[in-house]
Amino acid sequence: MIAEGQTIPPFRLKNQDGTERTNADYAGQWLVLYVYPKDDTPGCTIQARSFTATREAFEAAGITVVGLSADDVDAHKAFCNKFSLTVELLSDVSGTLLSALGVGQTDFGGTLYWNRTTFVADPSGTVRKVYSGVKPDGHEHMLLTDVAELKKASA
Repeated sequence: MIAEGQTIPPFRLKNQDGTERTNADYAGQWLVLYVYPKDDTPGCTIQARSFTATREAFEAAGITVVGLSADDVDAHKAFCNKFSLTVELLSDVSGTLLSALGVGQTDFGGTLYWNRTTFVADPSGTVRKVYSGVKPDGHEHMLLTDVAELKKASA
């Protein structure tokens, strides 16, 4: 897994609206890139809805939140529509970025799913904190606090 001090690997992925996104789109911003296993599953729904509910707090703190999974664009769009999600979701069907990040996988009934992991990157794209084995409940509040501390430390 990439570690603190390394940079987010280059990527070119589409979001839930089919808009292509690259690292350059997030340059100059604090970024929370959260990896989740599967759209429209209980834990992933809790997490996405929590980030949607706290979106204004993240924006006020100057933090961009982006979800990442191996689901396709259509699945992301349906997930966003079903739960009125406002968080951006990137589709990595090939697993290129997920692999480059070094995110592990877990076998659930014969299907491999990417492990819930969160990366916090500073405005230069350097990873400042990595969270493995994330529990979806309350993770967004921990991130708001931790990123505020990281921002102070880097000022």
